[in-house]
Amino acid sequence: MQNVILQIALDLINSHRALSIAEDAVKADSNCWLEAGTPLIKSEGMEIIRNLKQRFPNNIIVADMKIIDTGAIEVEMASKAGADVICILAAADDSTIDDAIKSARKYGSKIMVDLIGVDDKIKRVKELEKYSVDYLCHHIGIDEQMIGKKPEKILKDIIEISKIPVAVAGGLNSETVSGSVDAGASIIIVGGAITKSKDVFNSTIKIKKAIIEKKIVSTKLFKKYDKSEIKKAFSMVSTPNISDAMHKKGSIQNIRPIKLGYHMIGRALTVQTIDGDWAKPIEAIDKAERNSILVIDVKGGKTAIWGELATWSAIVKGIGGVVINGAVRDLEDIINMNLPIFSRYISSNAGEPKGFGEIGAEIQFGNQIIRTGDWIIGDDSGVIVVPQEYAQEIANRALDVKEHENRIREEIKNGGSLSSVLKLKKWEKKIG
Repeated sequence: MQNVILQIALDLINSHRALSIAEDAVKADSNCWLEAGTPLIKSEGMEIIRNLKQRFPNNIIVADMKIIDTGAIEVEMASKAGADVICILAAADDSTIDDAIKSARKYGSKIMVDLIGVDDKIKRVKELEKYSVDYLCHHIGIDEQMIGKKPEKILKDIIEISKIPVAVAGGLNSETVSGSVDAGASIIIVGGAITKSKDVFNSTIKIKKAIIEKKIVSTKLFKKYDKSEIKKAFSMVSTPNISDAMHKKGSIQNIRPIKLGYHMIGRALTVQTIDGDWAKPIEAIDKAERNSILVIDVKGGKTAIWGELATWSAIVKGIGGVVINGAVRDLEDIINMNLPIFSRYISSNAGEPKGFGEIGAEIQFGNQIIRTGDWIIGDDSGVIVVPQEYAQEIANRALDVKEHENRIREEIKNGGSLSSVLKLKKWEKKIG
């Protein structure tokens, strides 16, 4: 029977959190390999490798150094700190790989060559056969996962031509690891499905079961969504999650829901008009597709261009919601009609249909450029716009943000504080 190893990638930035997660994981799988991930090593240095080895002397400690140069020196550093396996990039020069291997032999460690970033992986695998490499790693990085890349595509091809044991990494969880095991992977590397879990012990048990039994085991953690599932992905996150995923950008300022409780998601149809002129907004209802979000720029005008009758028309058409950089009226009626409406002002006064403006053109308000086809998400915290070309990536990154927050929440519930969990004082900028 194939003995497949579970390697747990501790891609955190604080050692106390990494060690705590490792503790629970080892209780579930005493033979797992523990990887000091690249962010963790960059944050904590060689000390985290020492701590892992001292705390877990019977487990293989992997140092994901991602070495690209000075192979001998960095392998020596990691080996002396306690690393059993050290990762070097396949993109490194052959001389760097050769020197790293010689250093590893000298200090009793092993080398895993990571194929991340290599375009022709098959060619590079063949080139690496002349070296005494201990392991290869077919790795789809976190940033690549966010745009939909998956490790399964050429994994089998790599394994078929390789005489070296192959590890695989790339957003794997209990529902996906069986495919990599079936393909012949010797090492299954799992990160977020364990490190972001509310229950590390049971998540590790589930993944180990999926590996041993080669079957899909249900997980409650989020998966990575493809382009056809963007709306579903956005339905699982909040606008603050999305803002964080966009590096604190995307929020349309000064626009609020007319009532709390909405979770609006859809593609924008833009409308531009002038204060009080409601002709183009009403015409846009007829042009809009079902579930579209009308985004109407009135330049902040305070005369209402939307009310009860427009809302009825939008509901009948199947419009998903309305965002107005201007005013609405008939508030007591439209609140009860349950169409998500976000506006800047509420006013009793309505204007007249004059027909100025246009439908479908690029507009700009609330510090955001909005185009027809962009994704619009609204909830109690406000409205955010996601450019359509980045929607899949941002949806997946927002889910990743939510998963991280879920894990931190559990650590707080278990007796920590937000400050202690995140080690805020450690990361404060030193002035003077």
